[in-house]
Amino acid sequence: MLFAAAATVAAANGGGASAGSGAPAPAEPRTPGLRSPDAGFARDMAVHHQQAVEMSFIVRDRTQDEAVRTLAYDIANTQANQRGMLLGWLDLWGLPKVVADEPPMAWMGAASGGGDDRAGHDGHDGHDGHGGRTADPASGALMPGMATREELERLGAASGRDAEVLFLQLMTDHHKGGVAMAEGCAQQCGTPVEKALAQGMVDAQRSELTLMADMLKQRGAAPRG
Repeated sequence: MLFAAAATVAAANGGGASAGSGAPAPAEPRTPGLRSPDAGFARDMAVHHQQAVEMSFIVRDRTQDEAVRTLAYDIANTQANQRGMLLGWLDLWGLPKVVADEPPMAWMGAASGGGDDRAGHDGHDGHDGHGGRTADPASGALMPGMATREELERLGAASGRDAEVLFLQLMTDHHKGGVAMAEGCAQQCGTPVEKALAQGMVDAQRSELTLMADMLKQRGAAPRG
């Protein structure tokens, strides 16, 4: 009886192992390619985030308003951390952080107005169709929503309410461009953790856009365009 029972258990276990060995193994995560949306978003958003951090540090020293300083600190801290994640993924994938012949936003393709008119697909009003301004590489604004060199200089020279308003307007444009980019990754990227990060950017920056609109209104100003 005991021998028979043991044989039955052994047969059952053996049958289970045999069945399991015939099952397909889970697919290994595929490393993104050099020009994939995953890699392109990581490279472009790292640059985009770096300017947000820069603007936040500039305004921190140009005003004593606690609400603006707190917002600037939150943006700088959050986006510096996210930038580190994006660059870390590129390292993990064995991909470069800069591709010399890759135009900004090329990974978004037609969805971003890519092609020869990538720097401004509306061609006239300087806006990107998502509520933010288009890129203008000649002015230093490499991607939608990014401030120009002249605007950064103006922010560095302003103080008090003027600095607060300009920062909120520039960061509003910046967030609108960033949301459009993050939405593109949430739709096109294939790496689950990166898609989740992109969607988190969309949700957080939309919330901050509402906050900044209220802060501008409190200062008798409004977003640009």
